[in-house]
Amino acid sequence: MSTPADRVRILIVDDELGAREALELILEDDYDVECLASGREALAVLRDRSFDLVLLDINMPELDGIETLRLIKEYDPSLDVVMISAADSARKAVSAMKYGAYDYITKPYEAEDIITTVQRALERRSLKKEVRFLRSEVAHNFENYKIVSDAPSMQIIFEMITKVAQTDASVLITGESGTGKELVARAIHASSPRAEKPFVAINCAAIPAELMESELFGHEKGAFTGAISRASGKFEYANSGTVFLDEISSMKLELQAKLLRVLQELEFTRVGSHTIIKVDVRMIAATNSRLDDMVKEGRFRSDLFFRLNVIPIELPPLRQRKGDVPLLANYFLTKFNRRLKKRIRGITSGAIEILEGYHWPGNIRELENLIERLVVLGPDDGWIQEKDIPLDLLLCEEAYAQAADGHAGDAGLLQARQTFERQYVLRALDRCRWNQSNTARALGIHRNTLLQKMKSLNIYENDKKRH
Repeated sequence: MSTPADRVRILIVDDELGAREALELILEDDYDVECLASGREALAVLRDRSFDLVLLDINMPELDGIETLRLIKEYDPSLDVVMISAADSARKAVSAMKYGAYDYITKPYEAEDIITTVQRALERRSLKKEVRFLRSEVAHNFENYKIVSDAPSMQIIFEMITKVAQTDASVLITGESGTGKELVARAIHASSPRAEKPFVAINCAAIPAELMESELFGHEKGAFTGAISRASGKFEYANSGTVFLDEISSMKLELQAKLLRVLQELEFTRVGSHTIIKVDVRMIAATNSRLDDMVKEGRFRSDLFFRLNVIPIELPPLRQRKGDVPLLANYFLTKFNRRLKKRIRGITSGAIEILEGYHWPGNIRELENLIERLVVLGPDDGWIQEKDIPLDLLLCEEAYAQAADGHAGDAGLLQARQTFERQYVLRALDRCRWNQSNTARALGIHRNTLLQKMKSLNIYENDKKRH
C-alpha cells in the first residue's frame, strides 16, 4: 500500500456500523479514512500502516476504548487519539485524557464539532513534528548562511544558484572542506519555491552506519534493539522541502541503493515496515571527495552518482578567491563583535597582509575560527594587529610554496616557522621604514628583543633594499 506523505490518514474505530459510516461521510472529502469495528483490529492495522489520527469509541465489546487507547500509546506515543462516547459515558471520556487521549466528543455530535476537533488535533500533530525536528537540529541564525564574495569565480556560482533554485533538479556540490558547501545548499533552498518548507541537513559521516537508514527513513517499534516506539525519519520531516546530504561519499553501498530508489520513485519504507511512504523532496548532496574516482574503484554506485550529479557545482578554495580574505575577515569581525558583545575596531593593513599571504588549508571555516579567536582575546576599542596573528598557525606564502614543492621537507616545521617569522619582521621593518624603535613598538616587544630577533633571523641593513 502506498501512502502520500501529504495526504492525512484517519482511522475510525467503532463497533456500531452506523457511527462508522456517519464519521466517514463527514471526513472522507478531506482525508483518507479507514474504518474498523474493534480495538484488536485497530492494533493489528496500526502495526502495519501509518495513520495521523485515530477516532476511537469508548464502549466496545471485548477490548474497550480505554484499553485500546493504552495499547496504542504504548506502541506509538506520538499518535493522537480522539475518544468518542455516549453522553452517559462522558466521565470515562474525561478519564481517558490521563491515558494520553487528545480530546473527546460525546454523541450525538454535530458534523462541525467533528471537523473542528480533527483539524485542531492535526494542527497539534504538525506542530509537534516541527518541534521534534527543530530540537534535533542545531539552531542556526540566518547570518550564518550569508555568502560573502567579490571573486569572479564565486559570481559564476551565484548565477548558477539563481538558475538552479527554480528547478527541482538534483545538485551535487563539491569542494574542499570548509569552502561553504552547506551555505550554497541553503542558498539554493532559500531562493527556491520550497523556501517556506523544511531544509533538512544530514551529515552522513557523523551518523553510525547501523543507524543511518533509521535516521533517513524512520523505523517501527521493535524494528531493532532500542526502537521503543515508531519514529519518523528525516525524509518525512523534509516533505515538500529540501534534503541536504553532506559527505555523501561516506554512505555505505547497501544504503546507496535505497537512496537511489528515493531519488527515482520519491518513496521509501520505514525500517521494520512494508508500508510505502511517498514524499516530495528536492535532493542536494555534497562531498569533498572525487565521486567519479570512487565509482571507478567500486566504492560508489554509478547510477546514484549520475542521479545526484544532474547539476554539478564545484566551489573554489579560499586561496583561489582573490580579494575575498579581507572581505571575509571584516565580515566575521562584525559578526563576532555582535555575538560576543565586543568592540574591536578593525584589522590593521599589516595583519590583513599576513592573512592574505596564508594558504588557508581549512578554507573559510579556518578563517572564521581564527577571527573568532582574535575577537575573544582582543581588547575592546583596540585593533587586531600583526602581533596578534599566531605564529604557529600562519606560515607565509613563501614557506608554503617551499613545503608544497618538497624543498622544506628536510628542514621541517622549525624551518618553516623561522621563514615565516623572518618575513613577518621584515614586513614590520618595511612599514616602519626600518626605524627599530617604531618597529619594536608595532610588534609589542622591547627594542633589544627586536635586535636579538633580527640577529637570530639573519636580518641585516642590506636586506632593506632586497626585500
